[in-house]
Amino acid sequence: MKDASDHTHTPPAGRAHGKTAVLYRMVMDEHICPFGLKSRDLLKSEGYAVDDHWLTTREETDDFQAEHNVDTTPQTFIDGERIGGHDELREYFGKPVNDGNSVTYQPVIAVFGMAALMALGLSWAAFGDFLTVRAVEWFIATSMCILAILKLRDIESFSNMFLGYDLLAQRWVRYAYLYPFGEALAGVLMIVGALMWIAVPVALFIGTIGAISVFKAVYIDKRNLKCACVGGDSNVPLGFISLTENIMMVAMAIWMMVK
Repeated sequence: MKDASDHTHTPPAGRAHGKTAVLYRMVMDEHICPFGLKSRDLLKSEGYAVDDHWLTTREETDDFQAEHNVDTTPQTFIDGERIGGHDELREYFGKPVNDGNSVTYQPVIAVFGMAALMALGLSWAAFGDFLTVRAVEWFIATSMCILAILKLRDIESFSNMFLGYDLLAQRWVRYAYLYPFGEALAGVLMIVGALMWIAVPVALFIGTIGAISVFKAVYIDKRNLKCACVGGDSNVPLGFISLTENIMMVAMAIWMMVK
C-alpha cells in the first residue's frame, strides 16, 4: 500500500512519466471512493502502471486537496500534468462522459431485453420451445411488470414527470398514483392467464389514454419531454418508444380478449 503522505515529499508531477500514472484516491475504513477504483481500472486498461496512493483519513484528503487546489478526489497525474478526476480522465483518453443529463435509451433496452429473455425462458420451461405465442404474451406482460416496478420504486418522482403529459392525470391527479398499480395488476394477471375480465379493461384503458397523451404531447404539441415509463428519474425522451409501450399494452389487451 502506498501512503498518501508521500506527496508531501515528492511532487506528483515528478513521479508520473511515460506509461506510469500517479493516482490519489480515498480509501478509508468507512468509505472507498468508487471513482478512484474506476480511475485505476481505466488507467490499467490503457496500459499504464499505476502509482496508487491512498488517502486514508479525512485530514489527509483535506491536506491533499488544499495543496493541489482541488475540491475532489480522485486525482490523476500523467507526465507531470494533473489530469483531474474520473470524468476528466475519460476525456483525456477520448472516452464519452455521462453528465447525468444526456438522453439515453439504455433503461428501455435493459427492460425489454430482460423481459424478452424471461419470456423465452418461460416458454422453454413450459413448452420445450422458445418460439411460441405464449412467449410473445409473456414478453409484453413481463415488460409491463418490470416497468411498473421502476415506477413504484419512487412513485412521487414518477407522478411528477407523468403529470407533465398524461391527459387524464392532469385532470385527476390521483390517476398518476394509480397508474403503476394498474399496470402491475394487468401484467401479473396476463402472465398467469387468469381474471382476464379485470386485466383486459385495465390494460386497454391505461394503454389507450397513454397512447393518446404521448401522441398529443410529442407529435401535435411538439413538446420535448422525458418519459416516465421507466420511472421519474430517467433521461429517456418521450416519443416513439413511449408510444410503442402503450400500443403494445392495448394490443395485448385486445389479443387476450379475442383469442
